[in-house]
Amino acid sequence: MKFSRRTCLAALAGLTMAGATGPALADDFKMGLLVPGSVAEEGWNRIAYDALLRVEKELGADISYVELHENPSAFENAFRNYASQGYDVVLGHGFQFQDAALTVAADFPDTTFLISSSHVFDGNVIGLNTDSSEPFYLMGVIAAMTGKSAGLVGGLEIPPIKQSFEGFINGARSVDPNFPISQVYVGSFTDSTAAKEAAVGMIARGANIVVPNANAAGLGVVQAAREAGPDVQTFSVYSDYTEAAPENTLGVYVADYGQGIVRIVSQIKDGSFEAAGNIVFGLKDTDVMMFSYNDHSARSVPDDVRRKVEEVKNGIIAGEIATRAD
Repeated sequence: MKFSRRTCLAALAGLTMAGATGPALADDFKMGLLVPGSVAEEGWNRIAYDALLRVEKELGADISYVELHENPSAFENAFRNYASQGYDVVLGHGFQFQDAALTVAADFPDTTFLISSSHVFDGNVIGLNTDSSEPFYLMGVIAAMTGKSAGLVGGLEIPPIKQSFEGFINGARSVDPNFPISQVYVGSFTDSTAAKEAAVGMIARGANIVVPNANAAGLGVVQAAREAGPDVQTFSVYSDYTEAAPENTLGVYVADYGQGIVRIVSQIKDGSFEAAGNIVFGLKDTDVMMFSYNDHSARSVPDDVRRKVEEVKNGIIAGEIATRAD
């Protein structure tokens, strides 16, 4: 199925979704995607878009997506339109889609609603969560062992981002209980200027490690680190932004969310999917969650720190280290 890389917002009855080239056959397996922004931008939204392409290629599904701004009523309308058109699976890519899915799902029991970054499990609404507190815990260990102060820049103050930052803080405090850490939420996943300003302020107050978790807005944090010079470092989160600041990137956390989505959607398609709760991918899922170092950083992570991080990583996987409170 062919579709443009951009799509218009359509939240009314008769929704026209990117990828829809005409009515699908009744026996087609169909998956829809709702993203809070543009799939053309590297980062969180692009991860879901690439996953959707894999579902099309690997599972032979008919696919469609719609780009939405932060508008809960539009979320509900988009879910309802997909489900009413017979879509088997609809993925709302972000915690902010959870309430809309819960509102709509009871009317469409034959559609599975997957919600990224959510711990929901209610009938046919299932959270598909990547526990980013685990890799962020590793980042916190690195920050406390190599830096003097850290700043965390989030998009919206929602549970998945708060939990990732909790992981970072717990990791850092496991090394140094007094390690200074500040946090700012900019209230947007697209305002890179606001994220940059927040990071610049943190750097001015002494932070030499600044870490984003703000989707496309996080690029502003990367830019602030680059402009501050090699003494200030950051981490690339969800996608690899190393080329944007090669001397300022200590490490890269990539979530191959597509692999996880294909795994789950494949089970839904063949009828083997039996959800017993929300689905959580963690460091144990080495095909989904990966953390690596950037050896070209001006302050590349030393070998002794890497050995410590590997030890901590193994402890997390074994269940010996809790990255956040349940």
